[in-house]
Amino acid sequence: MTIITRVAARGEGVAEDGRHVAFAAPGDQIAPDGTIIPGEHHQVPPCRHFPHCGGCQLQHLDDASWSAFLVDRIAGALQAQGLSAEIRPPHLSPPRTRRRATLHYEPAGRLGFTAEKSHQLVDLHECHVLAPELFALLRPLKRLLPVFKPKRRLDLHLTLADQGVDLLVTGVTPSGLAHADAIADFAQAHQIARIAFDDGLGPETHWEPDAVTITLGGTPVPLPPAAFLQATREGEATLVSAVLGAIGSPRITADLFAGLGTFALSLPGRVYAAEGGRDAILSLKAAADRAQRFLFTEHRDLYRRPLTTAELDRFDAVVLDPPRAGAREQIDALAAAHVPVIAYVSCNPSSFARDAKIMCEGGYRLDWIVPVGQFRWSTHTELAARFSRQ
Repeated sequence: MTIITRVAARGEGVAEDGRHVAFAAPGDQIAPDGTIIPGEHHQVPPCRHFPHCGGCQLQHLDDASWSAFLVDRIAGALQAQGLSAEIRPPHLSPPRTRRRATLHYEPAGRLGFTAEKSHQLVDLHECHVLAPELFALLRPLKRLLPVFKPKRRLDLHLTLADQGVDLLVTGVTPSGLAHADAIADFAQAHQIARIAFDDGLGPETHWEPDAVTITLGGTPVPLPPAAFLQATREGEATLVSAVLGAIGSPRITADLFAGLGTFALSLPGRVYAAEGGRDAILSLKAAADRAQRFLFTEHRDLYRRPLTTAELDRFDAVVLDPPRAGAREQIDALAAAHVPVIAYVSCNPSSFARDAKIMCEGGYRLDWIVPVGQFRWSTHTELAARFSRQ
């Protein structure tokens, strides 16, 4: 018998002899014929669609082994750069808390996520990660979408906003009174906050009785269609708490890659927020102005025009939450700056570790990391980290 000791980055169990075994958990035994004998960390996957559905890769792991996987992903990325740091216990979002998702619909009638490593659609009959408000719309959407007679696959961007579900359908454009009536009937029957369609020329709203918002830091923010949000409220709260714990009580803070203001609207003192997405920064500015918050916004592409070292040195703290590629261009200037403390939020341990090495070579210390598992039973790993000047 061979024992599974850990889980690799893509979700396979790794045996003592180095073999990778699909759907094996730490503590499982592998018989000579390849049969998996479940150990104490191997749970029965709760969803009938696992492992065919690409929405989850790790439903066979219990929470203890999923937490260990998140820690190992981060520690391994740091080790590859010659780094180490305190990695705190991970925060795992509970099942059925995912408040945003992109699903797909085919004219044949299938609606769901794509299969693992495939373009084939899995027609969802249950889902243990989506918020109930989102999952409840799948059957009604199957009745609505054929009305538009789509000729190709549609993408459905679902977000749980303050007023209810925000829906953006890409790949088709409604036309005529019959379509308008169908949209209105669907929206009223299911308390939809907004329905927009985009066939390549940008979102066009067809239903929005009240302005759609998302509350961040206690402030309602206008929500553009399909805008980026942290995947769960629980994950967002953990990341905000980690950022606030990292920076303390600065007089003035820069929030880079600020988005809609997930962090900017929770920060103390004066805040400068920079964001390259035009719709997002305009929403943040409108929300801050309405709430009379001391927050200065700038529409700025931080890849093409990162803040200079001189600009950064004006701040007591910096918060940054870049896309998966990391923030290499901005990090070069940060590493040469003298900002006392930096909170770095990342959705990619590899690009984070690369940036962290540059920071540490510039004289910063990586104090601690908080792993966050927002994408339930997924290999997707997020984190918040604290850097301070040595």
